[in-house]
Amino acid sequence: MDKLTELPPDLPIPVDDGACSHLLGIYLPSISLPSTQGEYVDLSIILGRVVVYCYPMTGQPGIPLPDQWDGIPGARGCTPQSCNFRDHYQQLNKLGASVFGLSTQSTNHQLEAKTRLHLPFELLSDHALNFTTMLQLPMFEVEGKYFIKRVTLIVEEGKIIKFFYPVFPPDKNADDVIKWLEKYTGE
Repeated sequence: MDKLTELPPDLPIPVDDGACSHLLGIYLPSISLPSTQGEYVDLSIILGRVVVYCYPMTGQPGIPLPDQWDGIPGARGCTPQSCNFRDHYQQLNKLGASVFGLSTQSTNHQLEAKTRLHLPFELLSDHALNFTTMLQLPMFEVEGKYFIKRVTLIVEEGKIIKFFYPVFPPDKNADDVIKWLEKYTGE
């Protein structure tokens, strides 16, 4: 098992700074985002329930993470988070939810992660920060690059009906989403 799939035991726990308190009840902006399937996806027009987990970046084997990455609350854990959604994908589908991952990484970088991790859902790139800026999602900067802080949105007919922020531990995020959906749908 490579170290990207493991969470160090001493990760700093992110705190709720209120940066997502404005999200509940708003509609997603109509922005087409490139996907790892080679198409563009506008999350605002997808019918039904959609889970969008936003994450800073997935690491790549053999490429070092940015300096001090593990010391940034909420930065580490994107690969375990993606694997958690992969492992619970069928259960989320049975609860009527489509799943998308979203980061500011390029589509090529995301395609490598999707292939390596065997993800059954699409990853979307907000490399231009259009979606992130329009929703005023919380971000942080490292080495001159901007990253989305980890937040998961549950969207129904384009409207945000629930958000998870901060997300910790990231490798249990899909479990938390499922618990909420089961209560929400009465299943």
